Amino acid sequence: MEAKKIRVGIIGANAERGWALRAHLPALRSLADFEISAVGTRSAESARAAAHVFGAAHAFGDARQLAEHPDVDVVVLTVKVPAHAELVRTALAAGKHVYCEWPLARTTEEAEELAEAARGAGVHHTIGLQARYAPAIGRARELIADGYVGRVTSATVYSALGMGAAGQVPAWAAYILDRRNGAGILEVAGGHTLDALQYVLGDFAELSAGLSVRTPVRTVAETGAAVEVTSPDHLLLNGTLADGAVVSAHIHGAKVSEARTRVEISGTRGDLALVSAGPNGAAGIQIGELRLLGSHVVDSAQREMPVPRRHRWAAGMPLGAEGFNVAQMYGRIASDLRTGARTTPGFEEGVRVHRLLDAIRVSAGTGVRWGGG
Repeated sequence: MEAKKIRVGIIGANAERGWALRAHLPALRSLADFEISAVGTRSAESARAAAHVFGAAHAFGDARQLAEHPDVDVVVLTVKVPAHAELVRTALAAGKHVYCEWPLARTTEEAEELAEAARGAGVHHTIGLQARYAPAIGRARELIADGYVGRVTSATVYSALGMGAAGQVPAWAAYILDRRNGAGILEVAGGHTLDALQYVLGDFAELSAGLSVRTPVRTVAETGAAVEVTSPDHLLLNGTLADGAVVSAHIHGAKVSEARTRVEISGTRGDLALVSAGPNGAAGIQIGELRLLGSHVVDSAQREMPVPRRHRWAAGMPLGAEGFNVAQMYGRIASDLRTGARTTPGFEEGVRVHRLLDAIRVSAGTGVRWGGG
């Protein structure tokens, strides 16, 4: 007998634009385990329009009504970061499983409170650190554990995003320029990229960091309105991992040409590289397709490494699609809910990344190296 579908309610669905439309909708449609049963937006009218596009039976202008509806098993939050805390609490109060987009909250304190509430609610909770499920990242982690590069000696990270090039941002993204919203380059690109790095190589033991605002004013593309930028647009970091490997990283936005990500991992026997590819390569490690290169022959060129099929279970979507890694995440959520396992990154993992970002802010603000004590 066919298993009952897992019913998803998406808060933040939009009929015309947004991450829910671009990533969550195609991801969920590609997986037989799920159905989108409800959508929620700020008004009943916009919710009805979204329900039509998303194929949902229920539309809500009130998030609490969506969370409490018996036809919703999992509440998915795809709204702006400042709204995460209240809506996560609403879903937990209704006893529903929760998938919240990264960042979990504006601050680490908020994130810690949400993690504690989720533990108390006894539900499955997932934070959207979907870069972990890129097939190339899974294979790199496997190869390193198997000794392909020998003892890891260093990692070099370069990630440049295209958004903000030529000094303009779309209206929907203007809020990320205000550091109080917790959704800037440091939090989003930095959080996703450094979490993926730690997933492959292990946690930072110490680091020094610098944060800069190199474009202090940007304009809204649709209106030409000027917006003051207080959220850093450049992160420079050097650090040491728990096993002694050294790391250098430069993560920034507003790259005019060839926005891309490249993570070089060097070891005593060989090297690996994770390299962005395809049309979404400028969007960051969590969205664009990644290729895996490697070699353990002295003075040889790196070659593309095959990634076994077991690292790709979201077969209903093309590898380079924006929502591919999101579909990979949903596939693991379905398995967890069917078996009672907890394999996806929960809110505690979100707190861990928030604390790493705090360490970067403290080091950047004081000039003092964090950790090592």
